[in-house]
Parts: sequence; C-alpha cells; structure tokens
Amino acid sequence: MTNQFNQQEDLFSSAHQPLTTSGDYFSTLNIDDSWRQVLAPIAPDINAMGDFLAAEQAAGYTIAPPEEDRWRAFRYPFDKVTVLIVGQDPYPTPGHAMGLSFSLRPEVKPLAKSLVNIFAELQSDLGVDRPRNGDLSAWSDQGVMLLNRVLSVRAQTGGAGSHRKKGWEKITDHVITSLVNRGTPLVAILWGKDAQSLSPLLSGHPNVKQIKSVHPSPLSASRGFFGSRPFTTANYYLGKLGAPQVNWAL
Repeated sequence: MTNQFNQQEDLFSSAHQPLTTSGDYFSTLNIDDSWRQVLAPIAPDINAMGDFLAAEQAAGYTIAPPEEDRWRAFRYPFDKVTVLIVGQDPYPTPGHAMGLSFSLRPEVKPLAKSLVNIFAELQSDLGVDRPRNGDLSAWSDQGVMLLNRVLSVRAQTGGAGSHRKKGWEKITDHVITSLVNRGTPLVAILWGKDAQSLSPLLSGHPNVKQIKSVHPSPLSASRGFFGSRPFTTANYYLGKLGAPQVNWAL
C-alpha cells in the first residue's frame, strides 16, 4: 500500500513540474523521429499549445497526463500504424492517464467504466480472458494508435473537457489526415459521436476502413456497443487490406 501511495504521489508531483517551453515546445517532445517529420508543418500550433499548458500550470492547475506521457501515442513509428482508436480527452483523475486513449496505468484500480465495457466486449467478441489491468500499450506495440482528440486535461474533479477547443483538435486533425494520406492500410475505430465527427477526414479513401458504434460509456454501451464486435471486424478489414492482424488479447 505504501509503495502504491508513493507511486501515485510521484505521478501527481511530476504533473506539477513547471512546463518550460522557451517558445519551442515542439523541439522538446519525446516522440518517434518519423512523427517529428509529420508534425513539423504544424510546429507553430504545437508551440502555441505549449504556451497554453505553461499558462495553465502558472495559474495553479495540474495537467494530466504529465508531460513525459502526454505524447506517448507518438512514440511508435508513423508508418507502422494500421489501426486508429480515437478517444475524447485523458482521464482527469491524477495518476490515471498515461497518454493512450482509454488506457490506464497498470496499477490503477478500479478500472474506468468505459474500459470495463471495452473489456467485456473484447471477451464476448474473441473469447479471450478479461485483462488483469487497464494498460493497453500491448496494442500500441502492434500498430494500434490510441489517440485522444485532445491530449491534455485539468487533473481535477470536473476537469473532463477542460482543454477542448484550445488548439489540440487542429493538431489531431493533422495527425489523422497524415495517416490517411499515406495510402497504406488504416482501420479507424470510432466510438461515439465525438469520434465519428472525424469520419469526413477518413472517407473516400480505399486504404481506409471505418468501424462505428456508440461509445462504450455505461450511458450508451447497451445501445449498440455490446455485440458490435469491433475487434473481429478490425482484423477482418486488416486482412482484406493486406495488413497484419492484431492480437487483441492482453
């Protein structure tokens, strides 16, 4: 218990570390070199987000996830991405968000309710055991990009959505457009209206397939998420596109 408390305390403290950008936040990002090239055209927009985050911290807000995790989805090679799962924004509870949409740090209990429902559908769809924790990074290792529409949030009760419409959406639109324009296989899993608003960016491209359903939130999961079989469908599309299938078991 003491070790877990110390881990949570360390994570909370790291999120409090002042963000120093010197106007060039882009150059400080811990991302794969392939993504650095992709993001270079929007470096000014990323620098503006760095200024915004620094101002938030200067005003006393803790930001989730901490800076060292914020760009985790971009540490995997751009050309290896074959599946895109779009989330909304990070978990606002300190110590929970880890920079991958829907994913939780392995020590976090209990699991977020949306993730519980994702795991229930995973078990129903593929017959695999439910994962022991909420860490989805094994999917990322196989080319599944777990991308939040917004990469940061105020880490506090009621913080959800606090960094929407501050500039992240322009950045993630560029990310998605860049993935589409590669001309290589991409399966996009869009859960809920927020993610599905990106459908126009993904439409009209023979290399891209879309899988849509309601969000796995407890508020909507029973209205079409359960039984939608997104994991089997994703692997079917990957096979049709000539891309390796994903081992979804965690």
